Amino acid sequence: MQLHFDRTTFVFSILLLVILVLLATRGAGWGWVRGFSGDVLAVIWVYCTLGSIVKARPQLLASVAFLLGVTIEFAQYLAAMLDIRIANPIMRIVIGATPDWWDMLAYGLGAVIVLGLATLKRFRQRRSITDVKL
Repeated sequence: MQLHFDRTTFVFSILLLVILVLLATRGAGWGWVRGFSGDVLAVIWVYCTLGSIVKARPQLLASVAFLLGVTIEFAQYLAAMLDIRIANPIMRIVIGATPDWWDMLAYGLGAVIVLGLATLKRFRQRRSITDVKL
């Protein structure tokens, strides 16, 4: 693992952040689209954000992104059990206030998506290298 800057991944990360902000601010009436797909995109966003500044194996980055989501979900669960409420409404939207097992599934799906895309990218790179050698 080493520090580096990947401009393409950074730009994609910014695009995902804009989509996440739009989902959070404008998607109140969209039901599961806002909640579930927002959590899937959040894991992809964390993966891309990390990948834009750190060169590491996709499995490591996906694991960190997934575990961050799980940690936030666990904190939501503890806050609910201890009757702690986040006073700031913006932070309540960003972090979430209600623990939900479906969120764990969304985080897992986000991690699977980025791993699948990383595998596809690696396969395509190997294939293009093989084509050049012929």
